[in-house]
Amino acid sequence: MVDEFVQFLNKYGVVGLAIAFIMGGAVSSLVSALVKDIIMPMITFFIPEGEWQSAILRLGPIQLLVGHFAGALLDFIIIAVVVFVLMKQLKKAPIK
Repeated sequence: MVDEFVQFLNKYGVVGLAIAFIMGGAVSSLVSALVKDIIMPMITFFIPEGEWQSAILRLGPIQLLVGHFAGALLDFIIIAVVVFVLMKQLKKAPIK
């Protein structure tokens, strides 16, 4: 049973996937900090009220947290660009 488990790990690259998952979480935290602490304060300069993350759009009884969504969207875009650039570089590398 141990041999089958080791073969499973080797065949499907589970250890590499686990490492990638952990690194993804770390990169996500790093990018969130970059957006929250560096990029958005610069953007806040151009927003009259300044509190971008607490921006709310009210439609009657409905409140849309536009500022929070904008921060999450910016996080996603930055992460997507970083992953794209990394994948382009990995394709050039002679790694199997």
